[in-house]
Amino acid sequence: MAEDAPAKTNPMKDLSLIKLCVNCCVGESGDKLTRAAKVLEQLTGQQPVTSKARYTVRTFSIRRNEKIAVHCTVRGEKALEILERGLKVKEYELYHENFSQTGNFGFGVDEHIDLGIKYDPSIGIHGMDFYVVMGRKGFRVSKRKQKRSRIGIRHKVTADETKKWFQQQYDGVLMRGKPKNTSGRRGGKRK
Repeated sequence: MAEDAPAKTNPMKDLSLIKLCVNCCVGESGDKLTRAAKVLEQLTGQQPVTSKARYTVRTFSIRRNEKIAVHCTVRGEKALEILERGLKVKEYELYHENFSQTGNFGFGVDEHIDLGIKYDPSIGIHGMDFYVVMGRKGFRVSKRKQKRSRIGIRHKVTADETKKWFQQQYDGVLMRGKPKNTSGRRGGKRK
């Protein structure tokens, strides 16, 4: 009889999506930045936050503390829905290099209209980065104010566990090699 019983799994070990960070960097402040903020607001339904440049880069004509990007943090069911749309654009294919050692992963989308947002000529087309933070029940002990403690080594999330979660949850495909540059804008050789 003991052989027929299913193996019990520890519910504290179940992986879950903690948050999804969506970042859209335009490289300059002004009208272009406000248009990117509108795109993020349409996608997430939240008011995005602006990010400032950390230091001056003369070749890109960026000054220190100039607002150059907008980002938004989404949690819960909305985060899962947006992640599903982003992975659909990538055809549920990610590279092993997309996953960090801490069990988080990220990828980029070149055009926001692929996510199901209607094209508006006044806004233009913007690319964005998705970064997914994974966690487990009990991670709060390292974040709380009182009686803060560390997470045990066996309870931490690893890249292999997140890859397995991605493959099971979304029937995802993990590819070898480095992510290819399809946009032609971020370095790489031009033809």
